[in-house]
Amino acid sequence: MAFDDNRQFIEALEKSGDVVRIKNVVDWDLEVGAIVRRISEMRKPAPFFENIKDYPEGFRILGEPLGTYRRLAVALELPPDTSYREIRKEYERRLANPVKPVVVKDGPCKENIVRGDDVDLFQFPAPMVHEGDGGRYMGTWHAVISRDPNRNWTNWGMYRLMIVNPKRLAGRCEPYSHQYNIFQRAYASQNQSMPVAIAIGMDPICSIMSASRSFGRKNEVDLAGGVRKRPVELVKCETNDLLVPAHSEIVLEGEMMLGKTMLEGPFGEYTGYRSDPREPQAAYRVNAITYRNNPILTMSCMGIPVTSDTVVRSMDYELFIKRILRMNGIPFTDVHVPLESVTMMAVVGVKPSYRGIANQVGYAFAAAQMGIYKVIVVEDDVDVFNMPEVWHALSSKCHPVRGIRFY
Repeated sequence: MAFDDNRQFIEALEKSGDVVRIKNVVDWDLEVGAIVRRISEMRKPAPFFENIKDYPEGFRILGEPLGTYRRLAVALELPPDTSYREIRKEYERRLANPVKPVVVKDGPCKENIVRGDDVDLFQFPAPMVHEGDGGRYMGTWHAVISRDPNRNWTNWGMYRLMIVNPKRLAGRCEPYSHQYNIFQRAYASQNQSMPVAIAIGMDPICSIMSASRSFGRKNEVDLAGGVRKRPVELVKCETNDLLVPAHSEIVLEGEMMLGKTMLEGPFGEYTGYRSDPREPQAAYRVNAITYRNNPILTMSCMGIPVTSDTVVRSMDYELFIKRILRMNGIPFTDVHVPLESVTMMAVVGVKPSYRGIANQVGYAFAAAQMGIYKVIVVEDDVDVFNMPEVWHALSSKCHPVRGIRFY
C-alpha cells in the first residue's frame, strides 16, 4: 500500500532503521546542513531534526529522505536490503503503467492558511545549507508546479529556491528546463507572469518524480500514480487553479514574475562544488502559504555523493540511456550511472557482435547531449553494477591510446 504522505514514510524508515530522530536543539544556520552533509558522506540513516533553534516546537526538518538505496527501496515498499538492480527493475516496470490522479476537496496541507500581508517565508526553518551560500534555501527537495494550458501539461520540477525576503524567492530557471519552456511559450509570450505552486514534503514517490528529468512532456503526477500503484490525491490551491498533492507538508502559492529577476546564489551544488556566483535569477512572488500542523520541511544538502538527488537522478539517467541505446539499435546488456559520478559518467555493457560498437555508443551519447561526459564501455563478461569489476576491466583491458576516444 503506497504511503499517503511523508509521515508514513518516516514511520517506515524508523521500522527499517533508516532514520534517526534528533531531539537536541540544532541551529538552522549551517549546523543542520553540516549534519546532513556528514551523514550523506557516511551513508548513514536520514536525520530527522525535531528541535530547531529559534522555531516553535513541531517545526521540523527531514534531511536527505532518499539518500541511500535502502531508503529508495523503502519508498517503493520493497525490503530495505533489495539490490539496486531489483529496485530499478521494479521502478521501471511500474513507470510503464501510469495512473491518473484524483482531485479531492480538502487535504492535510490546508490545516493552516496564510494569505497576503501575513505571508512570511521565515516562518519556516529554511536552513543556511552550506557556508558561502547566498542565503537560506527553502527549496532543495520539493516540487515547483506549473501548467501549460495550451498543451494540457502540468510539470513538476525541482529547481532550487532561495529566500530573498519574507514574500519573495529567487531560483535558477535554465533555458533547457521544462519550467522555462512553459513560461516562455505560454506566459511570457502573452505578457503574463506564470502561476506556480511549490510543494514541500510530499510523499517520497512524488518527490522522485519531481527530481527526475527525462520524461519529456509527460505529467509527472500520472507517473507517480503508476509507481505508487495508487492515484495521487490532488487539491486545488487557494489563490490559483493549480493542483498540488493534498498531503504535502507546506505549499507556497504564487507566481514566477514576468520581467523580474532577483540576485540568487551562490549555492553548493550536486557536483560537490559551488555554483555560479551571485547573479540575477527568476523571481517568485508568494501570495499564500498553506501547511500542515507541525510541518516537516524536507531538504537535501548537495555535495559529494551520496544525496537524494544523485540516487534519484542516477536511476533516471540509466533509464534514459537505455532508451537512447535501443533507438540506435545498439545491443547492450545494461547501463549503470555510479552514484559517485554525480551523473557525469556512465558504464555501458555491450554484446560485441560487430566492430566499432564502442564508437557507436560514444556517438549516441554525444548526440543525446545529456550532460554525461565520460562513458566506460565494457563487454558482456563485466557486470556494470559491480564497480570493482569495471575498474579492473578499465585498468587491464583499456589501451591508453587505442582504447580511448574523444567526441
